[in-house]
Amino acid sequence: MPRPANPEIRSRLLEKGGDLISTRGFNATGVQEITSVADVPKGSFYNYFESKEAFAVEVLTDYWDSVVSTYGPILTDNNLTPLARIARYFAGLAEFHERRRYAVGCLIGNMALEVTPSSERVRVKLAAIYRQWTASLTECLREARARGELPARKDPAQVAVALIDAFEGAVTRAKVERNRLPFDSFEGFVLPALVT
Repeated sequence: MPRPANPEIRSRLLEKGGDLISTRGFNATGVQEITSVADVPKGSFYNYFESKEAFAVEVLTDYWDSVVSTYGPILTDNNLTPLARIARYFAGLAEFHERRRYAVGCLIGNMALEVTPSSERVRVKLAAIYRQWTASLTECLREARARGELPARKDPAQVAVALIDAFEGAVTRAKVERNRLPFDSFEGFVLPALVT
């Protein structure tokens, strides 16, 4: 009879292995390195994840859950107008990348570029994340339109998609440039152009 999985070990594998994948990339990170950094025997990895691909899906889930729990409440903060919430939300995400010295990028974008050509499971997970991200922004933008902040001619869902795409582009550029100028451009030019 197999031993039951230890949630603490699983959590450690996700946290430490996720950090490693974020900094080195998925393809450059082996199971041996993941288990080593998590201080877990290599054979134990497969007690928790059926494959490295399944591990990647779980790492993305944890990453997105963290983004939602940390920054999602900004989008529903009734002390701010809807468009102020949108601006604060993206400013918060930019500050997250600034704290990491712009070196890592966004795990969502990184995995989209690196892993989706070879993994349907990862692609499906990323598509679900993009849908959830779009839905949360769309809800806030609908409120902005109802209050007259967002012009009536603007479709909230289309604006949400454009904001995500532009922001992810800024993250990638900031990773290359290692500075916040792409975020300044997003906040000062792209965001206002999309919502006015």
